Amino acid sequence: MKGNRLRDLLNEGKPTLGTHIISPWPGIVEVIGHSGAFDYVEYTGEYSPFSLEQMDNFGRAIELFPTMSSMMKVEEHGREFIAGRAICAGIQNILFASCRSADDVKECMRLVRPETPEARGLRGCTMSRNLAYGLWVGSDEWIAAMNDTVVAIMLEKSVALDDLKAILSVKGVDMVQFGPADYSISIGKSFQPGSAELQQKEREIVEMSLEMGVAPRVELHSLEQAKPFFDMGVRHFCIGWDVMVMTNWCKQQADAWKNLRDMG
Repeated sequence: MKGNRLRDLLNEGKPTLGTHIISPWPGIVEVIGHSGAFDYVEYTGEYSPFSLEQMDNFGRAIELFPTMSSMMKVEEHGREFIAGRAICAGIQNILFASCRSADDVKECMRLVRPETPEARGLRGCTMSRNLAYGLWVGSDEWIAAMNDTVVAIMLEKSVALDDLKAILSVKGVDMVQFGPADYSISIGKSFQPGSAELQQKEREIVEMSLEMGVAPRVELHSLEQAKPFFDMGVRHFCIGWDVMVMTNWCKQQADAWKNLRDMG
């Protein structure tokens, strides 16, 4: 089975860098993989339409790059089905959105762990592509891979932050990330990027996560924004979105064309 680059780096205590894609087209995965820049690609499936066949093809594309693994952001509704199909497709790690309590997080853990007496998960053997369509069913390698699935949790609801210490205490949570936009909505405010209140809340999450031995991950538009977090002890970042890269490029060309046109 394919090695899990993200799990290996976490186990070794090394920093990680990922990037987001909203398009499920596997060609985007290949473009990113050929760059050699990232340890993993996060498919933000919460924001994007996808088919089960596209998920399989995403998994195939990831396997072209031994030093890059994958993650899928899974929305609240249909968690069990979507997380299960992502894993079966060969997407090795899961980011769960919209958790509201430690009990929610415990249930998310069960969705990705094998149904062994030790793990007490819900994952059973399937004839899916991550098991070579049955070749590795029930193998020790499969059990190990399910136990190695990196579980990341979005902290984006006010009620979740009220339960933060309990969430960080859930066994098996590998990473957490603040979601400022949804947090703002959950406290009755519009999202104001960079506001002092949101910056303070993110600092509190980072500090408590580090104190409790859970890796905080920070989402950024570019690594130019990373130093303040790096100085705090953050070593895990996910930068950029395919659609925003395209949007910014289009805006740059529009501005350049406007300047050139106005010169005439």
